[in-house]
Amino acid sequence: MSVLDRIFSRDDSALAAIVASLQNQLEEMDQQLKAKDQDLTSKDQQLKAKDQDLKFAQQKIELLEEKLRLARLRKYGKQSEKLSDLQLMLLDLEPGVSEEEVEAEAKRGSPEGSDTTTGQGSGNTGKKGDKPEPNRNHRGRNELPPHLKRIEKIIPCTPEQCICGNCGKGTKVIGYETTEVLNVKPAEYFVEQIKREVRVCEDKNCEAPAVQTAPVPERILPKSIFADEVIIDFVVNKYCDALPLYRQQVILKRDVGIDVARSTINDSVLWVGELLIPIAGVAKQELLARGYIQADETPLKVQVHDKSGKNHQAYLWQYSSPGMGAVFDFQMSREGAWPKKFLGEFNGLLQTDGYTVYDSVGGSGVVHAGCHGHVRRKWIEAVKLDASDTDSARVVALEDKLFAIDREARDASMDLAQRDALRQERAPAVLDALKQLLEEIRGKALPKSHVGKAAKYALARWDQLTLFLKYPVLELSTNEAENSYRGIAIGRRNWLHLGSKEAGPKIAAIFSVVESCRRLNIPIRKYLADILPGLADRSIKTLPELTPAAYAARLAK
Repeated sequence: MSVLDRIFSRDDSALAAIVASLQNQLEEMDQQLKAKDQDLTSKDQQLKAKDQDLKFAQQKIELLEEKLRLARLRKYGKQSEKLSDLQLMLLDLEPGVSEEEVEAEAKRGSPEGSDTTTGQGSGNTGKKGDKPEPNRNHRGRNELPPHLKRIEKIIPCTPEQCICGNCGKGTKVIGYETTEVLNVKPAEYFVEQIKREVRVCEDKNCEAPAVQTAPVPERILPKSIFADEVIIDFVVNKYCDALPLYRQQVILKRDVGIDVARSTINDSVLWVGELLIPIAGVAKQELLARGYIQADETPLKVQVHDKSGKNHQAYLWQYSSPGMGAVFDFQMSREGAWPKKFLGEFNGLLQTDGYTVYDSVGGSGVVHAGCHGHVRRKWIEAVKLDASDTDSARVVALEDKLFAIDREARDASMDLAQRDALRQERAPAVLDALKQLLEEIRGKALPKSHVGKAAKYALARWDQLTLFLKYPVLELSTNEAENSYRGIAIGRRNWLHLGSKEAGPKIAAIFSVVESCRRLNIPIRKYLADILPGLADRSIKTLPELTPAAYAARLAK
């Protein structure tokens, strides 16, 4: 018998009531404890959720700080890489900042109390007492080319120097101290009167004397107010020197007093583009016949007349081969259909960046190669964001070792076979170390951080990045292709947009010729002056003789 049973057997109602009350209190306390346990469990879950939110917020802040610093570095240029985050923030508060101010701020050093590690570049460490290293690659005074005309300007001695200071007798010239400087004459505009002879028979007794007129000379744009040289000047000024047509119009009015409608100038330039479209078409066939193409694309604004007030973003697709010319293809979008259409069944080496549309172009035998330049650039940006990141610096150093191999071959004027032998000797060890380091970084970096994305980008394209060991002709990067956009990038700041999508193919043809001439070291003015006059009347069979590549071959003979 239990204790409670013995107590209740005594028929003590008061005691039973006390026990019942105690039991109720115990049950209530138990329920309260359970409720507090549930409350603590809920609080613990809330704290864990807040910890996760806080961790996510910290990661997001880090990513945003990376993007903000990178945007500021791009905004203020190369000198800004040496600035701390505080200095960059102060520059943002200025109403206007020049390159000189950024450079001065970089020389001033970081403010006290700011984080100086983030903004340091890969050069001077900023230690007190450090002296800037001299520029050991300075080439000295430039030698002026011998083909330029020399005009002598003799500066005589003063009257005092014509008398000997010792004996008082006259002095004589024994030679000259010569200094050469480059000079220029301002452009001289003049009106050229073209007079064609008109002849008739001298015999007065001739029954039917025929009047004959000298043939019309071949010109770029017949009946135009502009001579060929002026039209070529318009083209070169705009597409080589990024001088918009409206500024050229102002120059004509200011220097010559001629107020020519801008549409007249524009029509002459677009006519040149129309003439060059067939030339670019033949250059395209020359390019596709080669076994190695580098491709890239860049945006270009186009004015659309839909009353929206907005410009459409079109693209110039660039296709080229190292050491050869380039061909630009204008399209109104960045769709993969355009490189498919341009390349057709191309079955050679196709080297591009990581844009996925290139993976599905070409024929069944096309080989897709990657670009180490794009890989290296991402890690350079990582170092700019945080110079204390030793892993990123190690990746850059290994990439630099790869490029140093090709630079050594180039400096030694090696052919492809010799360069390949040098690559096979040195590159595999560098690639093994680079891949191992990238895998380590990917394992510990935040997936959405700049470093995490850079590691993922390189490893996803590793097979394409190592193809240069299999194909000796492959370059390490598409830097030469990207350099083709320099004129376009500078021009975009001045032109704002193309006037219409119909002008796009004409502009692409002009850029194709201009860039090909630059690559092949062809004087652009001479080339245009030689091929443009009468081009509209030439047979299509003669066009292969007029491409920049064919022209360069004739100059080399």
